Amino acid sequence: MIFKANGHEIVVNTPTKAALLSAVSERFAQGQGFAIATINLDHLVKLDACEDFARAYSAQDIVVADGNPIVWLSRLARRPVSLVPGSEMVLPLAELAAEKHIKVALFGSTNESLAASAQALQDKVPELEISCQIAPPMGFDPESDAAADMLTELEASGAGLVFLALGAPKQEAFAARGRTLVPSLGFASIGAGLDFLSGAQHRAPKWVQAIAMEWAWRAAQAPKRLVPRYLHCFAILPRLLFNAFSLR
Repeated sequence: MIFKANGHEIVVNTPTKAALLSAVSERFAQGQGFAIATINLDHLVKLDACEDFARAYSAQDIVVADGNPIVWLSRLARRPVSLVPGSEMVLPLAELAAEKHIKVALFGSTNESLAASAQALQDKVPELEISCQIAPPMGFDPESDAAADMLTELEASGAGLVFLALGAPKQEAFAARGRTLVPSLGFASIGAGLDFLSGAQHRAPKWVQAIAMEWAWRAAQAPKRLVPRYLHCFAILPRLLFNAFSLR
């Protein structure tokens, strides 16, 4: 599945969870870094609005579908992909890292959430080694000198996989910069994944997820913040539907 934004092509190049884990396992084996992005409608809105974000997204090595609309559009285009939510990949990626003896770092969110997330991860994956936890300050700029220093700190910790919980577009921009400055590191942009793991935030009930209405449940929890976001997402759907149909 291909999306175009600000002169860049964004390709959902990893269609399933199994393909994602296989690609990461191969990178671990070869000692190569990578960047994982999880595309959804909100990202597409931001990609249209910001060329820098589109440039950072095009630098991601692995892109999966994080949202049912992306899956439905891929089916319309006859280039089907499966739903691979970033928040649900934290544990499988941590288990893979432990199996391959790869150290993990946590980056983003808050110190409290990172500490709780680290404990939850090690409770679920006892063999996992967490080498570093960094909660950047408010106003963190992925292009700053301080960000470069943090990338150096992550590399020095011995981590091979960094979970990025900054939210878009900062996490993708930080990962794209990391691919240049510390190319041996792997980055997984997982948004609120660590907060879900720590209990700082909660996902919709399973039955709500099953009927693809998690967006409505989330909007009801934070209407002032999320209703405008989802309205912007709905606004680009007609164009996306046309583009998907034209890919047939």
